[in-house]
Amino acid sequence: MPNILYGENGSQDLVKDLTDINYNYDYPEDLDLRPGSTLHIFLKNEILKRARASRSVVEKRFNSWNEIDRVLTTYIPTTQAEKDIKTADSRKPVSIIFPYSYAVLDTLMTYMTMAFFQDPIFRYEGVSPEDTIGAILLEKAIELQCYKMKVPLSLHTMFRDSFAYGIGVTSPGWEVLRGFKNRPKSRIPIIGSILDGIVDRTPQKETLFEGSTLSNVDPYLYLPSPNVAAQDVQKGEYVGWVGKENYLSLLEDEGYDNYSFNAKYTKHVLNKKSIYGDSQSKRTEKFGESKNDFSDDVTTPIDVIWMYIKLVPKDWKIGTSEEPEKWLFGLAADSVIVKAKPLGLNHDMFPIAVAAPEFDGYTTTPISRIETLFGLQGVVDFMFNSHIANVRKAINDMFVVDPYLINTNDLKDPKPGKLIRMRRPAWGRGVEKAIQQLEVNDITRSNIADTSFIIQWMQKIGATDDPMMGSLRQGGPERLTKGEFQGTHTGAVSRLEKLARVISIQAMQDIAYMFASHTQQLMSKDVFVKASGRWQEDLIAEYGGAKKIQVDPYKINIEYDVVHRDGSVPGGNFAAMGVQLFNIMAQHPELNQKIDIYRFFEHVIRDAGCKNASDFKRVETKVMPDEEVAQEVDKGNLTQMEM
Repeated sequence: MPNILYGENGSQDLVKDLTDINYNYDYPEDLDLRPGSTLHIFLKNEILKRARASRSVVEKRFNSWNEIDRVLTTYIPTTQAEKDIKTADSRKPVSIIFPYSYAVLDTLMTYMTMAFFQDPIFRYEGVSPEDTIGAILLEKAIELQCYKMKVPLSLHTMFRDSFAYGIGVTSPGWEVLRGFKNRPKSRIPIIGSILDGIVDRTPQKETLFEGSTLSNVDPYLYLPSPNVAAQDVQKGEYVGWVGKENYLSLLEDEGYDNYSFNAKYTKHVLNKKSIYGDSQSKRTEKFGESKNDFSDDVTTPIDVIWMYIKLVPKDWKIGTSEEPEKWLFGLAADSVIVKAKPLGLNHDMFPIAVAAPEFDGYTTTPISRIETLFGLQGVVDFMFNSHIANVRKAINDMFVVDPYLINTNDLKDPKPGKLIRMRRPAWGRGVEKAIQQLEVNDITRSNIADTSFIIQWMQKIGATDDPMMGSLRQGGPERLTKGEFQGTHTGAVSRLEKLARVISIQAMQDIAYMFASHTQQLMSKDVFVKASGRWQEDLIAEYGGAKKIQVDPYKINIEYDVVHRDGSVPGGNFAAMGVQLFNIMAQHPELNQKIDIYRFFEHVIRDAGCKNASDFKRVETKVMPDEEVAQEVDKGNLTQMEM
């Protein structure tokens, strides 16, 4: 069904199509991108054709993902009867989703944050010796960007999506934060004052900060190329997603980007949703009520298909080049193209990174770690809830009574200490045969023990045993031994290290490379970084005792390599072994001669979790007479230390 269009200024008068409206946009490269033009229709159809092909692949996973959402929600009553029970008496238990899959996910997430959220998150090294200092400054600049732009939060979402849905998708970008600063304009004289006046400060809009950002893509709204596997996103012909934007953000973007346009036309489109923008996610549903609905009366949401496409400009009639190029398109409400620009990035990659730790090498949307546990999770839910249902049944007293002998109204009174009266014909005959309670057999008595057995298998499959979850093994005739603990802990950590290393190669390496390339290409303002951390000695040797070092685009224009993490965490498998090796080295002079024992000591304490080992290094000092100090200063050999 075509979109209904509003008239001028949002009036209720309908127009035939958008060609009846003209906002006189100046389009880049003299292209005719006005809605309704031949080129606009061609580009719109090409984008929608690719979105349709991608959606047909992704939507096959929606049913499974909905079950994952339900499992991770954990507390939804499943039937109206159970809702009625809870309404009548809030103390009575109802069916729940036993939150063990959530516990597994939380354990996996905890390990990933420990493995990757170490300063700096992204590490670099120079290709040649002359690139060493530049790579250090590049690493420090990106470390500052990650802090300012809150990149770890986006990485956390990527990890969660990869374990819950099988794919975690992010889009590295470059963002300029703009705001106002007070700048002195003139002085206002004050008659009779000893001051010559006060400064008239006028707020001016400026760039406050710029840096690399990381945006998450909802797997439900992801539009991958259907011909490549999840980890091979860069080999595809296109990739995209549906973004939840708004009219004001699109309009604001036009003021800073010459390749953004047509936002005003979206006012005339009544249905601003995309047919591919319905995520169909169940993650926000609580007690059968959806929180996905929004009010158009107070917000202006617009679905925009953002798509990177590899194309030949001449074939698409948007240029004369016959060489393949990467372009970015934005299609709002499936009707209006609001962005069309050549990507023009030095790394010449799609700005997309995908983490798929359970990938099989061939599938576009692989299964997830939580999905592999779904069958066992269903059994645990059934065993637990059937026991709850049986207990709920047992605690309701069930009696067989003779209504001729018992006053049934007294029997129905739920208050404690009740008085049940016999009817007049039964007076004086006794109460032995007037009422009898039915015997209730708990056939689900062993369900809890069986549930524990199933949970043990979930632990084995999920690589999240009790030590990884922060608890010790319970039960058994023998106490937990040191060897048993270390063995199971080491095995679980090794499996989690494998997942972390896969994510590091798949996504973290690409993100780090694109962050560095964006910084080298797009950075326009100098920044100041701290001369501390793992490169403190090198920075001090290069810049003296400066606490802050200025970084400009020229200093970081170097060749670099990304140093990806191995998946280990501080205090992991070999921390204790490192301490033992250090003790051996300290007691053998021959080893001291061949190994730098202090550098090995720094490695050991860093591996044990100490992040600022260099802060405790002794500073060599030398006392000199004042006259000698003055002479050295005159010669330029000494300088004052900056505080």
